[in-house]
Amino acid sequence: MRAHVLRLSAAAIAAILLTAAASNDPADRLANPVQEAHARALFRDIRCLVCQNQSIDESDADLAEDLRRIVRQQIAAGRSDTQIKRYLVDRYGEFVLERPVFSLGNAVLWGAPFAVVLAGGAVLMVRRRRTLPPEPPLTSEEEAKLTEISSTLS
Repeated sequence: MRAHVLRLSAAAIAAILLTAAASNDPADRLANPVQEAHARALFRDIRCLVCQNQSIDESDADLAEDLRRIVRQQIAAGRSDTQIKRYLVDRYGEFVLERPVFSLGNAVLWGAPFAVVLAGGAVLMVRRRRTLPPEPPLTSEEEAKLTEISSTLS
């Protein structure tokens, strides 16, 4: 029983610390803990456009703070994750998502370097396989000249 109480206490402390890390101002946090946890989970899927290598959950940039506020407002309004992400993509572009949605444009973007390497390899293979025509045999005058030159060198 005591271990159970300790685990619950540790989980509560961890939740408080994680919630505090997501917002410096307690007034920014959602009153509903379930909604706040939902917001926190969504923060990890959204990139800070200033830092670019951090999610808005990890970033201290002003824009990340604004994005967290927007996400919280959207969650409080009852919007789904898909609707929130679509709103952010419409406003900031697809780069705002940590894991962009699969689309033909993204497939081309990611596949183009591989296609260029494969095309280059194919060109090299074709050029390598192309055989040069055999050299024509020496004429009798050329053979005579070659014999003359080799005899003077020996």
